Amino acid sequence: MGIIVKDVIFNYPNGFCAIDGVSIEISHGEKVAIIGQNGAGKTTFVKMMNNLLRPTSGLVEVDGIDLSTLTTAQISKKVGYVFQNPGDQLFNRTVFDEIAYSPRYHKIPEAKVKELVEDAAELCGITQFLKTNPYDLPFGMRKFVTIACVIAMGSEYIILDEPTAGQDLDGLITQSKVIDELIKRDKTVIIITHDMEFVIDNFERIIVMANKKIVADSTSHKVFWDFDILERANLKQPSISKLGNELGIAGIVTIDEFIEKYKKQWKSIQS
Repeated sequence: MGIIVKDVIFNYPNGFCAIDGVSIEISHGEKVAIIGQNGAGKTTFVKMMNNLLRPTSGLVEVDGIDLSTLTTAQISKKVGYVFQNPGDQLFNRTVFDEIAYSPRYHKIPEAKVKELVEDAAELCGITQFLKTNPYDLPFGMRKFVTIACVIAMGSEYIILDEPTAGQDLDGLITQSKVIDELIKRDKTVIIITHDMEFVIDNFERIIVMANKKIVADSTSHKVFWDFDILERANLKQPSISKLGNELGIAGIVTIDEFIEKYKKQWKSIQS
């Protein structure tokens, strides 16, 4: 089971083609990062996975269900989408009510709602803010409120659009912990991000988009050392990979890998 996108094309009403013949499969329980420059089609692509946008042509299926047969509301509980801008998602007076909104909408008993809210808040590190108005929180914390909303909703597939934007180091660490815990809970996590270091630290499967198409679907080691793909997608190597390239140390994407290969290279020179 999982998400299947087959031969999808998406044209906006003004005729602009944002996605041109994209096909991909994402298995249940995977964590996948989608990267590429602004305008590559990333957000349009993932919004078709929960009917926020409907393809002009082609097929999108989730767990064998053709999304063209469902409304956005019907699929939203299965595929949760966290917007890049929290302001597009938040509207309640307290963090608690914000997180509780979807469970209450689906007529879940209030005792269970409380349990779901407290679990999601604890996972996202926002328990102390449950009585706070979301708009009294800094941008980074508002992002965690929106993530908690989707977690409490019980979505099997969770799409995070630029979750690291506005986050400090503590926020990035929490983001990693949230993703790891969701995978342990047998969720599927799909993110869009420009933070290549975060991608390398947390994701092995990377989908690269450029010019409305998928141009690579591979591992971080292959993607960030394929200079043709990087050029096509207008992406740069991570800093540590670039340093390794300049020193003749190929194939590394992490500091630990750099140190290990550098030591071997130094020992070889010394001997």
